[in-house]
Amino acid sequence: MYSRVKWLDYMTFVGETGSGHSVVMDGPPETGGRNLGVRPMEMLLMGMGGCTAFDIVMILKKSRQAVTDCIVELKAERAESDPKVFTKIHVHYVITGRTLSEKHVQRALKLSAEKYCSASIMLGETATVTHDYEIIEDESTR
Repeated sequence: MYSRVKWLDYMTFVGETGSGHSVVMDGPPETGGRNLGVRPMEMLLMGMGGCTAFDIVMILKKSRQAVTDCIVELKAERAESDPKVFTKIHVHYVITGRTLSEKHVQRALKLSAEKYCSASIMLGETATVTHDYEIIEDESTR
């Protein structure tokens, strides 16, 4: 895996991935930024959400569950002093599907948290990570 981050100006940076994607990162005005992009720590938290969402959808599909949507909402607290690491992260899953088995959803969440989501497991070394979920029945006629 490879990434490259280049400083543009002020406190604006562009991150480029080895897979050919780019993202703009910036700081708030009080630190010299212009608020033109996501903060690096926000990106880290969002990356954790993407990592676990990927796991959940993949595990549920492999379990032949009719998952139609997965939203992961994350709230984090950071340490007061430097380094301002995450100290608490709460993950709320909103999983939608047709007749989803609660047992399968719980299993997917457990596997992601304890085995597959490298981002969650890594951040769990400095933060207390908690989870909850809700299952929504998809009433659409897709």
